[in-house]
Amino acid sequence: MKYLLLAFALFAAPLAAQDQDLGAPSAEGGEVETLGEAQDDGGLTFTVTDESDWQDLGVAIPGFATDRDVATPANADGTAALGREVARVITANLRNNGLFKPVGPDSLPQPSFAQITAPNWGTWSGRGAEMLVHGYVRARTDGRLLFGCYLYDVALQDELVREGWVVPPADWRRAAHKCADLIYSRLTGESPFFDSRIAYIAETGPKDRRIKRLAIMDSDGANHRFLTLGSATALTPRYSPDYKRLLYLSYVDGNPRIYVYDIGTGRQVLVAQTGNPTFAPRWSPDGRYILYSMAIAGNTDIYRVPSNGGQSVRLTDTPGIDIGGSYSPDGSKIVFESDRSGEQQCYVMNADGSNQRRLSFFGGRCATPEWSPRGDQIAFTRIAGDFNIAVMGTNGRNLRVLTKGWQDEAPTWAPNGRIIQFFRTERNSGRSALWQVDLTGRNERKLPTPVDASDPAWGPLLP
Repeated sequence: MKYLLLAFALFAAPLAAQDQDLGAPSAEGGEVETLGEAQDDGGLTFTVTDESDWQDLGVAIPGFATDRDVATPANADGTAALGREVARVITANLRNNGLFKPVGPDSLPQPSFAQITAPNWGTWSGRGAEMLVHGYVRARTDGRLLFGCYLYDVALQDELVREGWVVPPADWRRAAHKCADLIYSRLTGESPFFDSRIAYIAETGPKDRRIKRLAIMDSDGANHRFLTLGSATALTPRYSPDYKRLLYLSYVDGNPRIYVYDIGTGRQVLVAQTGNPTFAPRWSPDGRYILYSMAIAGNTDIYRVPSNGGQSVRLTDTPGIDIGGSYSPDGSKIVFESDRSGEQQCYVMNADGSNQRRLSFFGGRCATPEWSPRGDQIAFTRIAGDFNIAVMGTNGRNLRVLTKGWQDEAPTWAPNGRIIQFFRTERNSGRSALWQVDLTGRNERKLPTPVDASDPAWGPLLP
């Protein structure tokens, strides 16, 4: 799927009929296209490349305006109500990453449609807002919705950036996430992550008869969908780099199988049926290969197989349990866990299996390592009494423990490498849920899911 991003002036001419826009399918292999240039002439600009805790930047996000309040399938109360919902989603996005202090539409005056490009500066400077987000939503005659998003520096009374999107009504939340991504990128200098999705395993039923289904949702927990029925246990999902497929492990009649699920068609392709205990399938960054671990005669090694099926290649051969391979972003190295030293520790090797060496030498055990999309850190489950989420440098140094739960495990990175998602199991109850923590370790939040949740996998930014 391809989505067109439109940069535009508020009162620009109607979009050309041949233009594709957010929500429309495109030819195979297409890329997101940006039309025009977003404004970027002055105003506040800085880069957050460390993990320090800064929440002092006030951002006012009043309701998005509309030129006329009309009915839309996106909101039964019309485009005016939809504009307020869009602002609430943007506010939640910016609040939940630990970088800003946003104030949403429910405690702010509502700007008029004309004020979107001509803000009443006195109103916002008097409220102590440093940044102002204005926007609008318009219903088009073809049934789709046109969204505009503007970011202003209140002190300088200057527009920093603007963009817009045309979406089908069902995708209105994507426009809100796109706006939040625009603001985040402009103010931090970092890549965005709100317009992305999460796969996980939905769990129901008693502990000894647990039903585990494959499920997906937006990065904020909205638009939840179950993909499998639960007749076969599903485990460890991972999005393909192009977002079109999900890799996961399925147990049918006790036999492990690695499947690739096509999200668009619902069809599944069997990649490997080993006949032996199989664990933790993972994509290579280019989508050409899949890593997995398989146990034979008490020895577990890491294998690589083409993603469309074929002959597997064994990458490790040391006695013990080698499991959980994760590629570096450039595909040159693989981090994994192994007990070859006598206990679980993290190791790294070249992508062809050569140059295997131990990475973790701190107290406790190291499990489920996952390479950051930035390439500079590795997240893992640190086991030292309790299970906690931790990060270390790619050289094994600079250990930092980010969580203090009883059983926190299976980290997965946001597309920009600033937020880590994991699942937390409650002591005594066995209930599990998805949580997120930023790299400061100070900003945790629980994600809403309709049932218990485990094995999260954060996909890349949506195309």
